[in-house]
Amino acid sequence: MKILSGVFEGQTTGTPISLMIENVDQRSKDYGNIAHAYRPGHADFTYDAKYGIRDYRGGGRSSARETAARVAAAAIARKVLGPEIVIRGALVQLGTQTIDRAAWDWDQVGENPFFCPDAGSVERWTEYLDGIRKDGSSCGAIIEVVASGVPAGWGTPLYEKLDSEIARAMMTINAVKGVEIGDGFATAALRGEEKRR
Repeated sequence: MKILSGVFEGQTTGTPISLMIENVDQRSKDYGNIAHAYRPGHADFTYDAKYGIRDYRGGGRSSARETAARVAAAAIARKVLGPEIVIRGALVQLGTQTIDRAAWDWDQVGENPFFCPDAGSVERWTEYLDGIRKDGSSCGAIIEVVASGVPAGWGTPLYEKLDSEIARAMMTINAVKGVEIGDGFATAALRGEEKRR
C-alpha cells in the first residue's frame, strides 16, 4: 500500500489521506471456468443486467478485493478513535455450528484459524468445514462485533444515527445478508417489560 497524500513526517496534514493498493496478484486466466456461469450470491448477474457487460476476470468493483480498501481506511480510523474505544470481533457460528457462549474467551480469538472465542468449538468446526469442503459445497457464518467505550450521542437522531450507519456500512460488504444491532431479531419475541438495555 502506498500513501499518496495527507501524511507528512508521520502526521496527518489536514488534507484528505489518499491510499493506493496495487492489484498485482490477480490472474485473469484463473476465472476462465466461470466465463459462462454466474456465481451464486455474486454481483455477476446484477452488473450484466445493469451495464450490459460482465467482467468475470476477478479484481473488479464487485470483487472481495475491494475489502482491502476498507481495511486500510479502518487502520486510519483506528488511530482517530484512540485507545478508549475498543472494537473486537469473533466468529460465533459456522453454518449450523454455534459456540458455547459460557466458554467465551476473547484471548482465544487470535489463537485459532476461525477467530473463534470458544476454544472447544475449533476441532468440531474443523471437521464440519472439512466435510462441507469434501462435498464441494460451502456454508455461511455469523460474526459478532462488540464495541466498548463508545461515548453516548454519536450520530444524528434520525437518518444518520450510529446504528443505522453501522448497518448500512455492514450491508455494503460483499456477501453480508443480515445485520443485527443488540438483541436484533430476538426482540420480536419479547414483551415491552422484558426488553432491557
